[in-house]
Amino acid sequence: MGSQWDNFLQNIGEWQGSFATVDLQGQIVEITPSILSLVRGEEEKLVHFRLRRFGDGYDREPTREINQEYRHLGKQVTFFNSGSFCKGSMQLAPFTPFGAEFGFVVGDRRHRLVTLYSEAGDFENLVLIREFRVGSGAKEQAPLTEEQLLGKWLGKSVTITADWLEPVETPWEFEFSGINDFSETSQDRFMQLPDSGYILVPSQVSHRGAFKVEAGWLPCRGRLERLIRRYDDSGAWVSATWITAKAA
Repeated sequence: MGSQWDNFLQNIGEWQGSFATVDLQGQIVEITPSILSLVRGEEEKLVHFRLRRFGDGYDREPTREINQEYRHLGKQVTFFNSGSFCKGSMQLAPFTPFGAEFGFVVGDRRHRLVTLYSEAGDFENLVLIREFRVGSGAKEQAPLTEEQLLGKWLGKSVTITADWLEPVETPWEFEFSGINDFSETSQDRFMQLPDSGYILVPSQVSHRGAFKVEAGWLPCRGRLERLIRRYDDSGAWVSATWITAKAA
């Protein structure tokens, strides 16, 4: 597996898309067009980040712009070989908002999800970010249906733990007969999304109980990717897992 920095570089490019706010019923309530650029600098380890959001279309001046430079990556973000990544809070603390971001990268597409929890630990907000490499002609996938997930899946999982040992890769096999197969507890909430994505998250999180937050994407029919962040019963981040699989 490549280094974290090399995996991060799989995201280099200019990505045109949108930030969509999704309500707790899975409906999009607001869409903001965006252009995100990641450009390598002259130094060996330097990447320029630029995010522009637009109110009335790409031909107008952006309503908001963020510029940053990356020379190193923090432990809160974990990148995998394809450039797919997940990041989030390192520790869930009482009376503190909690969140996680999941980013899938396949070819000229990026599919990202941000899950946000309130200070009381309640699942409060979801942002869906659909991005396309500029000039590629890449298309969005149809909304996810349960039928797309049914059947047997074969692939591999790669797990990176919080102590940053070498990634552990293992074969992965799963037989999917219904949405409840994904859930580990009655508190888990599964939400099907546009662009063939989903989230599987607890309705509430606490520093007094272990939990996981997960996102998935089907970049094309018969191919599934999952990203999972796990936390222990003290609210500390434990590991990140990336699963890639094909329908058997």
